Amino acid sequence: MNDNLTGVNMSRTMARMNRQRLHPRRYITGFDGIRTLAVLGVIIYHLMPASLQGGYLGVPIFFVVSGYLITDILLQEWDQFGTIHLWQFYGRRLRRLYPALVTMLLGTTTYITLFQRSLLTNIRATVMTNLLYVYNWFEIGHGQSYFDRFNGESPFTHLWSLSIEGQYYLFWPLIVVFLMLVFRQRQRIFLIMMAAAVISALTMAILYDPANTNRVYYGTDTRMFAILIGSGLAFAWPSRQLPDTLALANRLTLDLLGGGSLIGVVLLFFKLSGESAFTYRGGMFLFTVLSGILVATVAHPASHMNRLLTNPVFTYIGQRSYGIYLYQFPVMIFYESRVQNIGDHPLLNSLIEVALIMVFTELSYRFIENPMRHYNYRRAFTDCRDFLRNPRFNRVTGSITGLAVLLFAVTAVGFVQQPSKASSAKQTAFQKRITQNATKAKQQNAAAVKQQKAAAKASAKQAKQVAADKLATKQAMAKLNKKQKSVVKTYQLKPQVVLAMGQTELTAVGDSVLLDVSSDLQTVIPGTVVQGKVGRQVTEVPGIISALKNQGQLAHNVLVNIGTNGTITPSQADQVVQAIGKDHQIFWVTAHVPTRSWQNQVNQQIHRTAKKYPNVHVIDWYSTALKQSKWFVSDNVHPNSTGNRHLTALIANQIAKTNQ
Repeated sequence: MNDNLTGVNMSRTMARMNRQRLHPRRYITGFDGIRTLAVLGVIIYHLMPASLQGGYLGVPIFFVVSGYLITDILLQEWDQFGTIHLWQFYGRRLRRLYPALVTMLLGTTTYITLFQRSLLTNIRATVMTNLLYVYNWFEIGHGQSYFDRFNGESPFTHLWSLSIEGQYYLFWPLIVVFLMLVFRQRQRIFLIMMAAAVISALTMAILYDPANTNRVYYGTDTRMFAILIGSGLAFAWPSRQLPDTLALANRLTLDLLGGGSLIGVVLLFFKLSGESAFTYRGGMFLFTVLSGILVATVAHPASHMNRLLTNPVFTYIGQRSYGIYLYQFPVMIFYESRVQNIGDHPLLNSLIEVALIMVFTELSYRFIENPMRHYNYRRAFTDCRDFLRNPRFNRVTGSITGLAVLLFAVTAVGFVQQPSKASSAKQTAFQKRITQNATKAKQQNAAAVKQQKAAAKASAKQAKQVAADKLATKQAMAKLNKKQKSVVKTYQLKPQVVLAMGQTELTAVGDSVLLDVSSDLQTVIPGTVVQGKVGRQVTEVPGIISALKNQGQLAHNVLVNIGTNGTITPSQADQVVQAIGKDHQIFWVTAHVPTRSWQNQVNQQIHRTAKKYPNVHVIDWYSTALKQSKWFVSDNVHPNSTGNRHLTALIANQIAKTNQ
């Protein structure tokens, strides 16, 4: 009996000794390089989306790295102790992530409360859902599109990804324990992870709705494939069990796979638009697979990829990538709300914003993240009690305490002063005008369709006669009715132009700027059908054009007023022109968006498109309205009544000149 017990004890002792003989955990420096690549992609995309249209894909890279590292750590703990210490894991995660997150939430809410109160809407729910790591689900129902870069961007939008990671940290250790107890064989678990990742990617493809990408972009289920690929990789490719040396052929294979995946990742950064259907129907999954291959090759000690992505700059940025990601949006949103000429100097302003982001990140890293990560929270109660009994302030502790009290106090004020649902629903005078114009345009569209049909029935001979006569001003004036004479006076147009506009059919497709000018446009050109929507992006235009064509409602003249809300790529511009067709005259209005970095890119693309296609004509609103601040409402983007008259006159004159 005693011999049996002794044998059992010896077996357990040997098992523990074997577990403790595992190689020490490696710090894989190349992962800082991957994090640098990811955070640079995200930052560049947010600052200059035209330069890196796929930069938002930095987030899946973060997911893959997190999935791999967290699972690798959990499996090392399982191998060493035969279990996973859940509370220790949760404590480490909270110490690493929560202090900076809380600081960012308090600091941002304080700024909003003091200086940008229009963003107080839903502030309580925004802060609380972030603290509970469920903000991504809140965004699905309450947030705007991640790709709508103009209409009241929130400084919290980017935090959706942290919520997905928070949910992962909560449930994944339990799932790992379950998988190890039930399936045991790690290769089998790897296959299960890959199958789950494919199901997640298929869910994204099935639920994708081009009219509203929020569900698939923010959803945990539709974005989990990136974390699952990283997590599954840890089961099949554990960092501590990878050999230091490999045969030359195997090493070359690793390096070729790593180099190819890195090139593929960078290429897709430039090519994969967040508004393309392919992105959600396989493109993002392909990118994530490439990211997984890159992570695997960097993790292997025999590969050169780790050394390639290791240098002091990458180490510095990679170690601070969490803070950089965290503070980027508040800095950008608040800076861009104060600076009115970003569109004229996009690079200079981007550099200033990056500098500000790095300052906040470094302060957070030194005084919040590192100290709180190493603080012994078991002493929190004792330290607070000792401090209250015998308060001692020096310059540092006094400043930190005072700042903390201020942030909490002002945040509390912001919570209390959050607008009610009723007051939030109230529209400004400008918003009311946009809404009224949209309603009026829909009503006027029916009359415009009739006007277009009447114009189409007019004989070609009569139409040519009007142009050929080149009526003198008095003759043309005599042909105008009372309403048209009023238009001549109000819009400072020649009678000949007003006469021609009365016989012109026009389809106008655009965003809120078009809705703003729609009433004036339909007054001067009664045969105008307006298809406008607040926040409209260029990707929506080809579908709208196709629908109008199918209904037989696409006029010979087509006005495109797109570019306020984001960039326009060459392929997107081509798609718009090709959807309209060669047998139509296209009039594209340049953008006046001085508060956004893409203004010049959009206008350059419009001019390039006009040079490429003979039926595309530029209506250069940007140059006409330059330095005419009195023509605009407070945002310096949407025209006021004066600006609308000038814009309408510019459109009418260009159409008349082209069709004469």
